Amino acid sequence: MSSNAPTASTAPLAKPSIYEIAPYVGGASSIEGVEKISRLASNENPLGPGAEALAAYQAAGDSLFRYPDGGAVELRRAIAEVQDLPMEQIVCSAGSDEMIALLVRAYAGPGDEVLYSEHGFLMYPITARAQGATPVTAPETNLRTDVDALLAAVTPRTRIVFLANPNNPTGSYLTRDELERLARELPDDVLLVIDAAYAEYVEAADYITGNELVADHPKVVVTRTFSKIYGLAALRLGWAYAAPEVVDVLNRVRGPFNVSAVAQIAGAAAVRDQAHVAHSRAHNTQWRDWFIAQLARLNLRAEPSVANFVIVRFADAEDAAAYLKRHGILVRQMAAYGLPNHLRITIGTESDMRAVVDALSDYEQ
Repeated sequence: MSSNAPTASTAPLAKPSIYEIAPYVGGASSIEGVEKISRLASNENPLGPGAEALAAYQAAGDSLFRYPDGGAVELRRAIAEVQDLPMEQIVCSAGSDEMIALLVRAYAGPGDEVLYSEHGFLMYPITARAQGATPVTAPETNLRTDVDALLAAVTPRTRIVFLANPNNPTGSYLTRDELERLARELPDDVLLVIDAAYAEYVEAADYITGNELVADHPKVVVTRTFSKIYGLAALRLGWAYAAPEVVDVLNRVRGPFNVSAVAQIAGAAAVRDQAHVAHSRAHNTQWRDWFIAQLARLNLRAEPSVANFVIVRFADAEDAAAYLKRHGILVRQMAAYGLPNHLRITIGTESDMRAVVDALSDYEQ
């Protein structure tokens, strides 16, 4: 048993694998004594939710005494209409984090392996260990997922491959051809979960969400979230598109009322408000490109990104994060992701991004 396990005998012990988990720590949201803060640590949409989603949320107050629709029918209908997908192949969840957990719970356990790229989202190894499965990483090449490395890391024990596309925290992505090849060459008894949390931000012509692969490859599952471009992080809302067999499994293991009524109502309005999505994407592209150019002027390298954040290399990332915090700017340190020399900086409002550049203009590495 891990040395992290409790030694007191006052309560029952959990499964041994639980004590191997380093709890996930979200981005900081406050600075003591500072009122005006640039919160650039959690990849939130700085524009917030659209007017239609906000109005729907406010109107939902009259029904708080009712249980939510366990099938999230209206929300799934809205997603299906906008995404042009069959409604019966959509499952909703309390954030994409819950969907990730449901998939691991259903398909992996003790003796199994869950595979992901070396700088992948931390919830993949956390959820694997929670079910007693073994998380395994495959090396990346130039901070990009390496399809050859992923395929080479597959063993008879591999049950799930998680692929964040675009990847958090690197901001890189696999192209259509690379994604199609991975789906084609991965064994059919291994689930390929494409975590497309940042898909709405991508403008690259050779990018696909993965929805296009599900019909030909029943092992493919695409997960999405309302926490990013839709600006509904507080409501915890996500969904997945999968083959009917996988949808059946997910509906068996999820809670009967896993998505709140308010989240369903606001989410349906949000997904139909594609004008807000377009506005948020345009804002992000403008200020991400501007920010990367300004960093280059300061001799700071931001890795190429198609998402709503960039990672920036510093000689001493911990010192740089502390310096920005003293200037009222919160960013995310990346040591937990195997990138101790990088900071991840969300693309915020115009004033946020100008504040970061102004602060870094006086920072001496």
